[in-house]
Amino acid sequence: MAKIYYDKDADLNFLKGKKIAIIGYGIQGRGQALNLRDSGLDVIVSEIEGIPNYKIAQDDGFKPVSSSEAAKEASIIQILTQDHVQAKVYKENIEPNLKKGKALLFSHGFNIHFKQIVPSKDIDVLMVAPKGPGSLVRQMYEEKKGVPCLLAIYQNSSGDAVKIGLAYAKGIGGTKAGVIETTFKEETETDLFGEQTVLCGGVTALIKAGFETLVEAGYQPEIAYFECLHELKLITDLIYKVGIQGMRKRVSDTAEYGDLTRGKRIITAETRKEMRKILGEVQSGKFAKEWIEENEKGRPVFNKLSKEDDNHPVEVVGKKLRSMMDWIK
Repeated sequence: MAKIYYDKDADLNFLKGKKIAIIGYGIQGRGQALNLRDSGLDVIVSEIEGIPNYKIAQDDGFKPVSSSEAAKEASIIQILTQDHVQAKVYKENIEPNLKKGKALLFSHGFNIHFKQIVPSKDIDVLMVAPKGPGSLVRQMYEEKKGVPCLLAIYQNSSGDAVKIGLAYAKGIGGTKAGVIETTFKEETETDLFGEQTVLCGGVTALIKAGFETLVEAGYQPEIAYFECLHELKLITDLIYKVGIQGMRKRVSDTAEYGDLTRGKRIITAETRKEMRKILGEVQSGKFAKEWIEENEKGRPVFNKLSKEDDNHPVEVVGKKLRSMMDWIK
């Protein structure tokens, strides 16, 4: 079983007197920066001048600086830019300002695990990863609660990396919910696999396949949309709150019987075989290499596929139907 840390295991005082740099003021960066500041810690924010997030940081009371300046001033540097730009930001702006005794933090292990970023051995490298969006990290903190976090140590040069990680997690509210010990390898590979086969890739492909099957059989696309996409929220909300079995006990017996007897006919041995293949591509670094090259080429595949799905019938009919739902707005 995984080791889990809580408030009693973390000492916020360990970060007192240390400046923390948040590189990137997106949703996650904003949530973490505000929570750390409200926890009484010294926070400096880096963002690109002229973009909306720069103005948001100013409105929140920060004075954004360049990533070079932030890395130079801070002893703890949390990189929260998007995965595909982290290596460039690190190489050009952060690495020249690192020195022995500093700590480099991440909330996703992609660039460390796949060696796009290779820090010197004389700094701490660790991960504190909230298992929720930055907006939820902020909301739970304001409600004096927390979002569970993952903690991973890649390099422990100072001998204090665990203390730094736990204090940081406490600063953003994570220790109130629990901080689970993991590794960069485990977090990165399971995160990518989950996104591709279940949370994003699997779910969206399943929605479209169900929608297309009903429409091809002559049913109205509006009805197909409600049955295969709209009502998914009801089910996922129930699973989120009470688990799979809890959800089954809260839908009709007809729905539960259909679930128990037909679900395995959709997720077949062939599906599981393809899942294992995708996991292999993640583990070997094949997917990481493909994604890095895709960005270097200007995202031709990404842009083509995204544009195609912009015009998919489920999106066209969905846009019309969502305009009728005032509660969504």
